Amino acid sequence: MPDDRQRARHHLVPHFTRGDAWMSDNLVVIDRGEGCYVWDTDGNQYLDGLAGLFCTNLGHGRSDLTAAAAKQMDKLAFYSNWGFAHPSSIEAASMIAAVAPGDLDRVFFVNSGSEAVESALKFARCYHLANGDEQRHKVIARDWAYHGTSLGALALTGIPNLRDPFLPMLAGPVRHVPNTLGYHLEPGQAAHELPCVTAVEEAILAEGPETIAMVIAEPVQNGRGALVPPEGYWQELRRICDTYGVLLCADEVINSFGRLGHWFGSERFGAEPDLITFAKGVTSAYVPLGGLVVKSPLIERVWESSLAMYVHGSTFGGHPVSTAVAAANMTALRDENVLSGVLRHEDRLFNGLRALMAAHACVKEVRGTGFFYAVELMRDRERGIDLTEDEFASLLPGGALDRFVKEARVLVRPDSRGAAMLMISPPLVADAEVIDDLLSRVDQVFNRVGGWLKALK
Repeated sequence: MPDDRQRARHHLVPHFTRGDAWMSDNLVVIDRGEGCYVWDTDGNQYLDGLAGLFCTNLGHGRSDLTAAAAKQMDKLAFYSNWGFAHPSSIEAASMIAAVAPGDLDRVFFVNSGSEAVESALKFARCYHLANGDEQRHKVIARDWAYHGTSLGALALTGIPNLRDPFLPMLAGPVRHVPNTLGYHLEPGQAAHELPCVTAVEEAILAEGPETIAMVIAEPVQNGRGALVPPEGYWQELRRICDTYGVLLCADEVINSFGRLGHWFGSERFGAEPDLITFAKGVTSAYVPLGGLVVKSPLIERVWESSLAMYVHGSTFGGHPVSTAVAAANMTALRDENVLSGVLRHEDRLFNGLRALMAAHACVKEVRGTGFFYAVELMRDRERGIDLTEDEFASLLPGGALDRFVKEARVLVRPDSRGAAMLMISPPLVADAEVIDDLLSRVDQVFNRVGGWLKALK
C-alpha cells in the first residue's frame, strides 16, 4: 500500500501550497500533538510556534476538550439553530457575551473566520436596510489586511495575489486605505492627525458617507506582519464611524480568546466596535467554529424592521459539538488563568525576539504584542541593504526559508505578504521553558538565513 506521502500527493489537495512543494519528497505529515509540540509520521518532533494557524490556544492533546465533544455527540450530535436552540449553543453564546467588551452581547455562530466576516458584511447590509438606508453598501478596509477567502470576505481582503485571480467575481464597493505600518505618535501629535487615520475619513467622504455601511479592521493586523496600532487609533475609528453613521467591525478571528492576553483584542486598545468577528481560538481549533458578536440594539432594529430577520444562516452554524467544545475551551482558559499567563510571558517572547534581532543583521524589525509577532527580514540591517527581488523569490514563498524552518524543527510561518517575514504565535499555554526553546530554534533559522545570504555574495 502507498505510504502517507504518496497518498497525500495523489489524492489530497492542499491549501495555499505550491504544487511543486506538495509533490516533493520532503512533505511533512503531522501525526500527533501534545502541549506545544507535534510529531510527524517519521517520529520527528516540532515545536508548534504558530499554534497550528494562530488557533490551538490551549495546545495539543487536551482530553477535556475531546471528552466534551464525545459527551455532546452521545447526547445530541446535531440539531440546527434555524428556529431552534440547544443547551451547548446557549451556553457558549452566554459565555462569549459575558466576556465580550462593552455592550456586545448577541452571538451568531458559523463555522470559520471567512464565514464570520461574511456574516458581518451581510449584517451591516441588513442593519442599514432596516433603517431605510438602501444606498449603504460600501465597506472601508485596509491594505494588506486578510479577512478570509470566500468571495465576500475576499472582497474585503487587501492582499493582491489572493484577490487578483478572482477580481471579476468580487463585489466591487470596497475601498482599501493605508494600514498602520510605520505610523506612531510623535510628541505633541494627536491621533486624528495620523495619515492612517485621515485616510479613513477621506475615503468615506470621497465615496459619499451615505453609501458606507461598515469599516472593518483587525486590532493587530495579521497581513503585512502583526501591525500594532498607534495609541488612539481605534478611538479615532469610533469617532469617524459615529460621525457618518457607519458600523465599526473589529475582525478578531486571530486576536480573540487570549491571543493578545485578553478575551478580545479590542480590550487591549480600548476599541468600542459595533461588531466583532471570531473563530480559531474559540475552540482552540479542536473543532471548527466561528461567529459574530453584535450589540443588542442593532439586532433588535433588524427584527423590528420589514425584514423581520437577519437574512443569513448555514446548516452547521452553532453546531452542538462545536459549541460544547467552545464552552469547555473557555472554561479551561478561565480556570487555568491562561490569559494572565500570556501577559506574564509576553515580554520574555518579545524581548527574546528583539535580542535575536540585535544578534542577526538579517532581521529588520520585530512587531507584535501578546503571543502574536512578525519578524521582518532583510539582507543587512547594519548597512541598510534590503533583499533583492531574486533573493526574495529564492527565500520565499516555498523557498529556502521554508527549508530552514523545517530543519530547525520549528513550525513558524514564512510569510511573503509585502515583505519577507516569519510569523510567530505559539500556543497560549507556552511557558518560559517553551518560549526559550522557541527562541533557540528561531535563532537557528536566522543563522541559516545569514549564512545563505553570505553564500550568495
